[in-house]
Amino acid sequence: MSFDSKRKKIILVTIITFVINFGLDRLTKILAVEFLKGNPPKSFLGGIFKLIYAENTGAFLSMGANFPIVLKYILLAIIPILVCFWGLYWCLFKEKDTFRCILFTSVIAGGLGNLLDRLFNGFSVIDFMNFGIGNLRTGILNVADLSITFGVLIFIVYDIFFAKDKLLADEKKEKSTKETSNEEETLDE
Repeated sequence: MSFDSKRKKIILVTIITFVINFGLDRLTKILAVEFLKGNPPKSFLGGIFKLIYAENTGAFLSMGANFPIVLKYILLAIIPILVCFWGLYWCLFKEKDTFRCILFTSVIAGGLGNLLDRLFNGFSVIDFMNFGIGNLRTGILNVADLSITFGVLIFIVYDIFFAKDKLLADEKKEKSTKETSNEEETLDE
């Protein structure tokens, strides 16, 4: 496998995106344990943003919290870890679109951040943020959840409106480059 400059750029961007998303998640969870655990919620911007310490024993918004432990490990740890590592491999060595790699890696880093909590925190994920107005509020979540949610939402918009045109243009450019290369080889003979 040759590593051209585009692949090197994608690898670098993937690593940087992972470190930022995963690192911010770990740092904010450490701060939440240190400053929010055992303390009353803190409210900001007239209650629009709240810091509330919680430990989630299920998946997104506590789904699967009551599963038997073996099923929890299979569905909420082992399979997601395998999917995350496959996704990182794909971004590093297969995906051609740098922006898609950023979005995929944001989702993967968020997923691995929560999976690390599950494995080393008694199957609990540390959550601490809540957004909303009045009774219309999100669940309690963390930076990993934001990485996952925004990564998926932006990916959907990007894929629907931008990626297909970009991929077609890249394929056309690649085909043109190969044809030019083949023509030069023919002339050399």
